[in-house]
Amino acid sequence: MTSQFVLTLSCPDRLGIVYAVSGFLTRRNANIEDSQQFSEHGSGRFFMRVEFSADGAGQGEGATLRDELAVGFAEIAREFDMDWRLHDRAVKPRVLIMASKQGHCLNDLLYRFRIGALHGEAAAVVSNHPDWADLAASSGVPFHYLPVGKEGKATQEQQVLDLVEAERIDVVVLARYMQILSSEFCAKLPGRIINIHHSFLPSFKGAKPYHQAHARGVKLIGATCHYVTADLDEGPIIDQEVARVDHAHSPDELVAAGRDLESTCLARGLAAHLDDRILLNGHKTVVFR
Repeated sequence: MTSQFVLTLSCPDRLGIVYAVSGFLTRRNANIEDSQQFSEHGSGRFFMRVEFSADGAGQGEGATLRDELAVGFAEIAREFDMDWRLHDRAVKPRVLIMASKQGHCLNDLLYRFRIGALHGEAAAVVSNHPDWADLAASSGVPFHYLPVGKEGKATQEQQVLDLVEAERIDVVVLARYMQILSSEFCAKLPGRIINIHHSFLPSFKGAKPYHQAHARGVKLIGATCHYVTADLDEGPIIDQEVARVDHAHSPDELVAAGRDLESTCLARGLAAHLDDRILLNGHKTVVFR
């Protein structure tokens, strides 16, 4: 039986990396279907993403083909000091979506999951408001109302973490979730929380960003999809989207345009994550297309 895999890696740049990776796959009769690489001269690091197919014939009893390939590749990874990941494409990542009062991004993501446009599974929806229970139910996704009560944010965040563990969640998506996550929460899910921000970071922070933009007479509005870190709205950027506006646009028209930008940008950023097309590079990302 032929299986599909994605191998991603980063390491100090040196001669022989591509040769070693392709040679390993060739020796295991794997067929490379797509390969992309990038060398960053400033940091001296090398980044690579390889899609390949392989036949499971001959693997050990009880072992998966992915495990067998991972064990074999670990020797090469040690030689080149690689940070790497091998993903079996048959295993769909499980996604937890968090939202508050605004539901445009949540609605868009649920629709994309329902039609198979995103390579993953919407495993649960969490909100600090009860508003979206019916929307989640219409997509067959369990809804969890977890308000920030008198016990404080720490209690609610622990409930979310318990859900992440119980549902085997791979990535958490903040779909206009309007609560600031604690540094302790962020530290427990590094590189696994994706947020959509209603501007080009770090412009127009705080309340009513589109009204701020209107007051400044902006000609471009945008949205930023990024990974969440303990530094508020300063995590590595995944994607950005823009639209041209002018003096004739009212604040409400900017808000409406912004909803579309946010939905599109978040969906595109999440798709890149689910397809293993993002490699972290310090405070930046390498996003293969």
